Amino acid sequence: MLPKLTCEIAECCWHATDAREFAKTASNRASKHGFLDMERRWLSLAHSDEFVEQLSNVTDEVKRLLRKK
Repeated sequence: MLPKLTCEIAECCWHATDAREFAKTASNRASKHGFLDMERRWLSLAHSDEFVEQLSNVTDEVKRLLRKK
């Protein structure tokens, strides 16, 4: 599960970068704001996936430690 999340995080960051680049070349203000909003949403999704990944790592470690007892 975790390698898949890591790939999803990278993909979200790629999409965010792409949206930022589109914003730089947008022909009007509304389009620029739309692309910047899209960038923000991709980054938010990446942060959410990163949190899930970190939480999973912690719970896996706790499970491992509990099995040792």
